[in-house]
Amino acid sequence: MLRLGSLTLKSNLFLSPLAGYTNLPFRLTLRELGGLDLATTDLVNARSLLERNPKAFKLIETRPADYPLAVQLFGSVPEEMRDAALYLESIGVASVDINMGCPVRKVCKVGGGSAMMTEMDKTADLVRGMVNAVKIPVTAKMRLGWDDQNLTAPDLARALEGAGAAAIFVHGRTREQGFSGTVNLAGIRAVVQAVRTIPVIGNGDVTTPEAARHMLAETGCAGVSIGRGAFYNPWIFQHTKHFLATGELLPEENFEERVVVMCRHLDLMVEVFGESLGCRMFRKVAPWYSKRFGPANEFNKKVVLLSSRAEFHELLARYREWRRQFLDESGSLKPGYRPPPMVASFMQEPAVAARQAIPVPRGPVEIW
Repeated sequence: MLRLGSLTLKSNLFLSPLAGYTNLPFRLTLRELGGLDLATTDLVNARSLLERNPKAFKLIETRPADYPLAVQLFGSVPEEMRDAALYLESIGVASVDINMGCPVRKVCKVGGGSAMMTEMDKTADLVRGMVNAVKIPVTAKMRLGWDDQNLTAPDLARALEGAGAAAIFVHGRTREQGFSGTVNLAGIRAVVQAVRTIPVIGNGDVTTPEAARHMLAETGCAGVSIGRGAFYNPWIFQHTKHFLATGELLPEENFEERVVVMCRHLDLMVEVFGESLGCRMFRKVAPWYSKRFGPANEFNKKVVLLSSRAEFHELLARYREWRRQFLDESGSLKPGYRPPPMVASFMQEPAVAARQAIPVPRGPVEIW
């Protein structure tokens, strides 16, 4: 159990927002697998929301099964951020998160994202105005600072606590780092120690249940927010919740179990976005599932051209047949089979589930 202001959560594991990926179909897919409670939307421009921009409204689309939901806002005009928060409260959103961590120039140049960390008093006043206007929790997602010479997150977290923020989410990298390098756990710990009464949620490089436990132990944070790790393994919330409670690691899902969830994800994409757009968007999603399939070149080179659900199931059937030539149901090479060079090379790599480095999804998306 974890409290964010007036909101009581059943899990201290959170889904981080990442533009173009943490949409309604993905959130529903994760929720059906278990372990996740509060999820956050892609970042939404507060002004676009107030202007009733259809693309902004699509970003906040939700369903009862998608509760509790936080909407992440970006913007630097206090009145716009306040009014956007009021609107979100009126439609039943559980929490509003302010983006103070996005490193993308397009966001920073208008005073949003990481740029908010450079003007502490102004940012605290903006948060105070939002907190005073709504009853739902207002939280902030930040990085450790603009660069290694300006690690302002502890001071900013303390100021935002004073302004009434219900929680701080902190990515253990600077704006200058982007997603490069490794997460700075000591930096997250400094933010935890800077506040007195509100929870700090750590974020960055959590790709396994063990990594989540390590972050909790090393930083003292109250919870963990997972982004890329969820794209890489949609079961990570279920596995991590079980591991934190019991110390036991659940077994890896097999190929067929992964295919079932991938197909469910595609069905939801088509349901929410329509077949044409849903399939085009799924072109960048399916290769994340196939990272844990074993040799998947035959699948990947076709799925990135996907245009219909029927086409997807045809190429999946062909991939299954190709795969059965040399792999058994567990994903191991069949006895006595001499694989072609591409397959042999892949099978010599470290176990897929043990890989720590996860690539950064392409983005930001054009719907910002």
